[in-house]
Amino acid sequence: MARFRYVAKNMEGRIFRGVMDAAKESSLQQQLGDQGLYLIRAKDASPVREHRKFTPKQLSEFSRELSTLLASGISIVRALEIVAGGEGLSARVRSVYLDVLSQLQKGVHLWEAMEAQRCFPELMLGMIRSGEESGRLDQVTERLALHYERDNRLREQVKSAMTYPAVLLVMSTAVVILIVTFILPQFEELFSEMEHLPAVTMFLMGASNFLVNRWYVLLLAVFLLAVILQILGKTETMRRTLGYLKIHLPVVGRLNKVIYTARFSRTLSSLYASGMPILSALKTAGETVGNLYIEEQFEEVVSQVRSGASLSQSLCRVDGFLQKLSSIILVGEESGRLDVMLDSIAVTMEEDAEAASKRLVTLLEPMLICMMALIVGFIIVAIMLPIYESYGAIEGAA
Repeated sequence: MARFRYVAKNMEGRIFRGVMDAAKESSLQQQLGDQGLYLIRAKDASPVREHRKFTPKQLSEFSRELSTLLASGISIVRALEIVAGGEGLSARVRSVYLDVLSQLQKGVHLWEAMEAQRCFPELMLGMIRSGEESGRLDQVTERLALHYERDNRLREQVKSAMTYPAVLLVMSTAVVILIVTFILPQFEELFSEMEHLPAVTMFLMGASNFLVNRWYVLLLAVFLLAVILQILGKTETMRRTLGYLKIHLPVVGRLNKVIYTARFSRTLSSLYASGMPILSALKTAGETVGNLYIEEQFEEVVSQVRSGASLSQSLCRVDGFLQKLSSIILVGEESGRLDVMLDSIAVTMEEDAEAASKRLVTLLEPMLICMMALIVGFIIVAIMLPIYESYGAIEGAA
């Protein structure tokens, strides 16, 4: 429910100003009309709040429950009552469902009630709007459930594949810090008696002394770096640069291209199958890729399709997708089964993403182990080298 600050007048021309809650501006106009007032202008005066988007898992559960209930023949209002009354919902999610239900009971469309919550993505809102207009809401919600289930499964597969390398990296870093801050200082007294120390030993002991005595400087530097990166990460220039690097870096670039291709094809397939016009579907699908560098290229893609170019020709120029996408879309255009072919490539790309993430883990694991071995080996050499030289000097003197 939004809050509007309005200016209206009655039949005599008298001006009224005030604040009123309404789902949207047209609803405000109707409420004022019931009071004999005619809306002149209105401004959204709702308090600005941060709305955390629903996760793919939450979206898939919501869509699945709604689809099952609608397919059984009950009304949308009753379906929302059952969904909102379900067990295991967090207070925030239940509150959102109850707000949507309240708007539905007032005659607001489902997609408009969901849009007012600012928790649901544009993809879902667009498809539900198409479903309500075409009378196929149960089929659309079923497709949304499949879409977000696959999206969630792909995310979980990649996250699961990267968990072990991340844990290995953290443990390796912890071991190195432990050695440098607790074990190396034990050799300081021994090394201080030596007249000459190798450069590697001096460097290592200097690093150890810094971490032990000036640890807060390093902590402050890490904190400032994190803040700077967070600020820069919100700028379009940095987001665009990061988007470019994600698809062009060695090893991970190929994996990201597979993920972006799968996400785009699955989204476009869902929108197209729901009855949304291809230009609108293309624009919305481009915005859901999750990479600003790729998203900005869709202005040209939409322009080319609007000018009469084929979808396959327009998409083949997008830097960030696999060329397989345009090839399969060309087959779909020629056969008249574009939604089926888009579904097919989405499934294929998801399988490729899973295989690529497993290959990446297979590659990263020995690399991290080798890196850890090199660091520990460097520390051992730095400790043993001056001791070995001292023994050599003693034997030479004898």
